Parts: sequence; C-alpha cells; structure tokens
Amino acid sequence: MFANYTSQTLRVNGVEIYACSGGSGPPLLLLHGYPQSHLIWHKVANELGQHFTVVATDLRGYGQSDKPPGLPDHANYSKREMARDQVEVMRAFGHESFYVCGHDRGGRVAHRLAMDYPASVKKLMLLDISPTLAMYQQTNMEFASLYWHWFFLIQPAPFPEILISANPEFFLKKKIGAGFAGLSPFTDAALAAYLASLSDPACVHAMCEDYRASATIDLVHDREDRTAKQKIACPLRVLWGEKGVIERCFDAVADWRAVGEQVDGRALPCGHYIPEEMPGELLNEMKSFFA
Repeated sequence: MFANYTSQTLRVNGVEIYACSGGSGPPLLLLHGYPQSHLIWHKVANELGQHFTVVATDLRGYGQSDKPPGLPDHANYSKREMARDQVEVMRAFGHESFYVCGHDRGGRVAHRLAMDYPASVKKLMLLDISPTLAMYQQTNMEFASLYWHWFFLIQPAPFPEILISANPEFFLKKKIGAGFAGLSPFTDAALAAYLASLSDPACVHAMCEDYRASATIDLVHDREDRTAKQKIACPLRVLWGEKGVIERCFDAVADWRAVGEQVDGRALPCGHYIPEEMPGELLNEMKSFFA
C-alpha cells in the first residue's frame, strides 16, 4: 500500500513509534485519526512522495506503535506527550523543521505540536476538526448525538474497553461506516488492518486513554495557552467535510482563528474521512499549501 516506502520502529520519548518513510523533497509528517493508523494515507502517499519526504506514523497507542497502560491522570496519552513522540521521530530522521498534516486525533496531536514546538512546524494542515476545547465548550444535543463516541470512550476503564472488545468488528463498522460515504471509502486491506487493531485489548485501552486525556489534561493545557495568549504561529489551513459534523455544528475557520495567527480553510464535498474519501482533492490542497 506504500510503494517505495520503508518501515521502521523508532525508540523515542520512552516508547516505540512505527513509521513509514519515503519520497524526496521538503519533509512532511502525516498523522492519522481514530480508530485507524498510518494506512489512512495510502491513497495519497505515493503521489506525495513525488514532492515531499514523507513520514507517516502510527500514533502512540495505535497501529503498530507502543500501547502503554494509561496513567491515573491520563498524562501519558496527553497530546503534549504524543506530540513529543512525533517531534522526536522527525528529529531521528534528521528533520528539525517540517510540514504537518493531521486528520482527526492526529490533528489534535498536530495542534499541540505546533504550540509546543513552534520552530519545528513550518506549515500546518488540519482535517475535519475544530479545537478540542472549542468543541467541548460548544457541545449541544446534536453534537453529542452525532459524536457519541467522544462521551462513550472517556468513561472510566474498563467499561468502554469491555464493550468494544465484545464485538470489535461491529463497533468498527458502526463507527466508521456511519458517515456520509458509509464503508465505501475503505479498502478491504485497510479495513482488515483497522479491525486487527481494534481486536487488540491493549490498543482498545490506549485509544480510550487518548480520548480520556482529551477530556481532562489536554483541556488544562489548552486553557493554559488561552491564559498566556499563546497561538499557533505558522500558517494553518483547515479542511473539513461539508457532509460531516464539523460543518453542521461548528465554524471551523473561526474556531481556529481564535487559537491561530494565520488561518484559512474551506469545506470539501465529502464526509469526515477525507484522506480515504477524497484523496485527489486532498492531494491538490496539500501540494498547493505546502509548496
């Protein structure tokens, strides 16, 4: 699925992070969302490699990366720690500054990376998210009904872990198949890989810890940024699906302008899973923005 890419596991920040790397040109870090892995980029990776030196990783807790048990305060799944994983991966590849594109959970890691390591992120693209704090503060019945998993996964362990593990295939298809395009964007190989992860109890726990951190310690960090009037300094482009929840419930550009200094963006004619639903349009956006 990643022709001409090499795979390796790097020991960084006390964990092992799996990465695929390839291509030539300016370095570009790709960060995936839930409940997936680096494979979300398989429809764009080969073309991106013609223009960029691409690094696509599995986030801590996902795919083939380490899945440490969560701490009582969920700090080891804070976006601060997950961002540190990624900046250390890029430094291991020799990249001190680079472009970043993050989808879903990967976008939240990318947000924190740009805040904590402003000298490292030259440009930032975020796919189908508004800032975590803004989304929680603006939660209403419509959002809570559509993004039910946000409130299910944060329940104390092992409640969601046990329920997901009882039938991981049913859960996976319910979660990713409920969007605008159903299951049609996902290849059989990608679905099999996502299911393999959700069939691993350690991965299920880690994914829940990611969400628990977002509802606790990540909000502390976000509020500290707000108090300090710290914003994302690099150019930021946000793209979202016009058939998805961000379009229905949030003003993504306005939300990101509240935390970023240089923000633009637009909706694409698709749902949430942009890299797999609309790879051609995403490629055009990435080549243009990161040029």
